[in-house]
Amino acid sequence: MKDPKQITTEAYRIDKNNLRRNISVKGWDFQLVEATSTNDMFYQCRGEVMYDDEHDEMPDPSLWRAAKELEGMLTKQGLKPYTEHSEKGWVEVILNTDT
Repeated sequence: MKDPKQITTEAYRIDKNNLRRNISVKGWDFQLVEATSTNDMFYQCRGEVMYDDEHDEMPDPSLWRAAKELEGMLTKQGLKPYTEHSEKGWVEVILNTDT
């Protein structure tokens, strides 16, 4: 029987027991989210909605820097994260389980 606390691919495994539920980086609090329907895991944090010169939504620059720092921290732990932003000020550091 597979351990439900692990996400496994052929070359990559994330042990959920070793992940912190909340991580604070540069004053921003990131919460671990587990989407059971898609088996996705990511840290998320919401900042102020901001707009670039073309009036497209963009993340708060300090939140983006904190997310990139979190990405680096997780990479040093052997994970393969990448950072994205979505609408309404949300930034996600996705734990890549597809590699």
